[in-house]
Amino acid sequence: MAERPIVIYGNPVLREKGSRVEEIDQETKDLVSDLMDTLRRARGLGLTAHQIGVAKNVFIVDFSAIDINETLRVFINPEIIETSDDLEEMEEGCLSFPDLYMKISRPRQVTVRATDIDGNRFEITAQGLAARAIQHEYDHTQGDLYIDHVSPLTRTMIKGRLKKLAAAS
Repeated sequence: MAERPIVIYGNPVLREKGSRVEEIDQETKDLVSDLMDTLRRARGLGLTAHQIGVAKNVFIVDFSAIDINETLRVFINPEIIETSDDLEEMEEGCLSFPDLYMKISRPRQVTVRATDIDGNRFEITAQGLAARAIQHEYDHTQGDLYIDHVSPLTRTMIKGRLKKLAAAS
């Protein structure tokens, strides 16, 4: 379909809880196509509908960026059903926060249930970077952002950069 501009921090859509996709119609398929085109251009790992201005429970993750034997996956109406107790801290970025990377602690493993673009329900368990990507994109569907996972001290330290991003959006 078409590339869309990526919504930058400060845009209120990033804080909205996504609405459920009731049917996988042409509008939903076009949305997913736009997500794919936009992610390809941005060279990111994942992207949610929120990040192109649509508050719906849809995201994609390009697992081929992690493992050449994997593919891009579509997650419609995702639900995280289990996370591991063991946490892993890694540097994380977000296309809606250009050039802002921070160490974020997240569960090392996650199990998610969702629907694919063909209407098939599936469940996937992922670890490491793949688990992190799923959790990051899922957070977007809930109106949560990766900066919500940093300490108050870190948030204070990045306050000026966040204000600049918000002013530019």
